Amino acid sequence: MSNFSHSLPLALPSELTKLLGDMGFKGFTPVQEQCLPDILEGKDLLAQAQTGSGKTLAFAIGLLLRINPRYFSTQALIMCPTRELADQVAKEIRRVARFMNNIKVLTLCGGMPFGPQIGSLEHGAHIVVGTPGRLLEHLRKRTLSLQYLNTLVLDEADRMLDMGFVDSIREVVLETPSTRQTLLFSATYGDNIEEISNEFQNNPSQIQIEVNQDLKPDIKQFFARTEKAQKYETLLDSLAYFGPRQAIVFCNTKADTQAVADFLNEQSVSTVAIHGDLEQKQRDQVLVRFANKSACIMVATDVAARGIDVKEIDLVINFDTTRDIDVHTHRIGRTGRAGHSGQALSFITDKDDYKLKGIIERFDITPEFIDLPETPLSYSLTPEMATIAFDAGRKNKLRPGDILGALTAGIGLEKSAVGKIDIYDFQAYVAVEAQQARKVVKSLANKKIKGRTIKSRVLR
Repeated sequence: MSNFSHSLPLALPSELTKLLGDMGFKGFTPVQEQCLPDILEGKDLLAQAQTGSGKTLAFAIGLLLRINPRYFSTQALIMCPTRELADQVAKEIRRVARFMNNIKVLTLCGGMPFGPQIGSLEHGAHIVVGTPGRLLEHLRKRTLSLQYLNTLVLDEADRMLDMGFVDSIREVVLETPSTRQTLLFSATYGDNIEEISNEFQNNPSQIQIEVNQDLKPDIKQFFARTEKAQKYETLLDSLAYFGPRQAIVFCNTKADTQAVADFLNEQSVSTVAIHGDLEQKQRDQVLVRFANKSACIMVATDVAARGIDVKEIDLVINFDTTRDIDVHTHRIGRTGRAGHSGQALSFITDKDDYKLKGIIERFDITPEFIDLPETPLSYSLTPEMATIAFDAGRKNKLRPGDILGALTAGIGLEKSAVGKIDIYDFQAYVAVEAQQARKVVKSLANKKIKGRTIKSRVLR
């Protein structure tokens, strides 16, 4: 158990500080220290903070302390740009909500069946986390009511605006009480953010967390000269040169994202792709496999990568550089997280020199170009884990402990051979040592979990 302390000018419930200590927190981050007093006083807030600064915990604590657990109405709403980020936010809120009794958190996102969401809403939810489009659908069908809302959070507001959600956001906000508290978090602060703040907020406190040297992630940037026709070979040479166990490769288009992933898999490099053409179940499985180390490389577009919460990314590769310097900053910020150092490599063609100039000016660096040796013929990259999928989930009352028990006590698998367990509404996933995956599935076929047989398979 860790001791938790803070210097806020107001007291927090002892049950909350004990939970935070048990979760391994020693104290608050700068964004939490600066935002929480205003949040807890009920003020509107406009905060600019870098990815990974701890803003989710700040607004989670604030909205939870305003919840009346006995009243099963939607009292807090968090809007996010993507399903992946919404799931991540909901998971963090559930972790913190354990200091209270019977707090229900519900996610409402597109790409998921509508009917089960209606059923969950009929039973009531204290906190709803969702994407603007699906929230608006529920409001129009009158399956969601926000008349008793006291806290509204717009998370990663800049990205929601970039994705064209402003009209949907506006319609959702119109369904909320004017007395609500509105918290707006953004990684960047442009004219569009100021406009929606003026429209939705009432005299908000403005907080900007500077990226000082203590907060700045330890990321070394490299560059490689290449030609468009040689990028695939350059990518393989780069992976062999840096030798990452886990890396993200960014492309500018969905077509290139899938093509690059297909190429790497053909070269025996374990790769998954995430982009807008995937169905939601496919997106979930891609993110699960990458996060639990069942896939080594993820190729992604910028929008699809939002919400990826993997702490130990060894390398970020910009297969395509971006003209938006803020997007470049977000991309490379996927590595060097949680106290780890990271590396980023950007491919530069003759047409990318103006983008390179912007990177140099933003980061005040002298670009370090590397000469990549040709890839050895034997190069490949295989994951240490494999993912087993179960055809049951949270709605079937399946819990992580049920899966762990079935694998260890049930079929005798060592606990050290079991990795991350993810539970979704109607699916569950567990990582196991790759060489044991097929044997595990075969053994599970003859075992019952919670009194019934649940189909399982190895994801490829």
